[in-house]
Amino acid sequence: MYRIDTNCIHAGYEPGNGDPRVLPIVQSTTYTYDSSEAMGDLFDLKANGFFYTRLGNPTLDAVERKIAALEGGVGAMLTSSGQAASLLSMINICHAGDHVVASSAIYGGTFNLIYKTMKEMGIDSTFVAPGCSEEELAAAFQPNTKCVFTETLTNPSLTVTDLEMFARQAHEHGVPLIVDNTFPTPINCRPFEFGADIVTHSTTKYMDGHAVQVGGVIVDSGNFDWTNGKFPMFTEPDESYHGIVYAQQFGKAAYITKARTHLMRDLGTQASPQNAFLLNLGLETLALRMERHCANALAVAEYLEKNEKVAWVNYPGLPSSPYYALAQKYMPNGTCGVVSFGIKGGREAATRFMDSLKMASIVTHVADLRTCVLHPASTTHRQLTDEQLKEAGIGGDLIRFSVGIENIQDILEDIQQALTNV
Repeated sequence: MYRIDTNCIHAGYEPGNGDPRVLPIVQSTTYTYDSSEAMGDLFDLKANGFFYTRLGNPTLDAVERKIAALEGGVGAMLTSSGQAASLLSMINICHAGDHVVASSAIYGGTFNLIYKTMKEMGIDSTFVAPGCSEEELAAAFQPNTKCVFTETLTNPSLTVTDLEMFARQAHEHGVPLIVDNTFPTPINCRPFEFGADIVTHSTTKYMDGHAVQVGGVIVDSGNFDWTNGKFPMFTEPDESYHGIVYAQQFGKAAYITKARTHLMRDLGTQASPQNAFLLNLGLETLALRMERHCANALAVAEYLEKNEKVAWVNYPGLPSSPYYALAQKYMPNGTCGVVSFGIKGGREAATRFMDSLKMASIVTHVADLRTCVLHPASTTHRQLTDEQLKEAGIGGDLIRFSVGIENIQDILEDIQQALTNV
């Protein structure tokens, strides 16, 4: 109905006459009904409504509607963390004996999720470089492959994925493309427009923007054909709901409905109403903040590129970036606020630089309004082997610099004084 920056403010919640203007926190675990029959219809999925906050809550529902509108999907489901969103997005369609194709340069936590935990669940995987050729990607598929998982913009190597190529190969093999769109956010990229089928986010990052809540979200495009013969969970009766067939009863929303009524019911990784409320406050300024993040990050990248103490800079917004053309195709209005770079002198020099920063904080977090910095090889990707680090594009000298929305001169001056100690 509105443009995306207006939807950041207005989508999802429309107060009626005398209602609160600001989305309220409904801090209740349960909801009352006039009859047991009405309650029973909710449990049988014959009616819509709230009956237990693990499955639905008015505050969560409004925020889910907003995020679905921002991404252009048919529905969304908030989760307790980005990691939970990644897990549920895949195990909603992947069972023991199945196989996943995934990008090797994804966030370290997601890599470990697929490589170790899902493997222990009986789900195998093949990792491919995000910059692989179409032939290399095609070779990774197996007869039991059930999805492809990648990131729009990889964390922290900042490789831009060719979404259309990944989607084309996924669809040729009859499986959906799942894209983690955390770094660009829907302000800078809407993967559904390029063929993606499911989108996930760590809402802890830019969507929140203030580092006050941990959360995640899964968004369903409604475009994938779950009746193609590969996904019986949507076409065969679910006996736990008296034989309901998701594809028949819920149509385009079959995937997200099953994720909520099956996985959220059984695993309980729901977001809290308080966190959803805080997330919504962040979403209201998302468009404004992303514009400032990207402008500041480009200025930082240009400054670093000219500094003689810097060995290399990776920022897709730089014309010198090998991913510049793809960034212009998929994210023409900006990528994100994260810049990766290395300092001459390797890991030791990187440590001295980071310890010398005064305004920028050394934290695990990334992508909030404050400038922060991290050394991924020794922190978020610490569990990876040297070979896996290489495949993920993470060298020992890589510094992940998350540029905030402070005055750009203050950010540059902090970098400058820190470099004098290198």
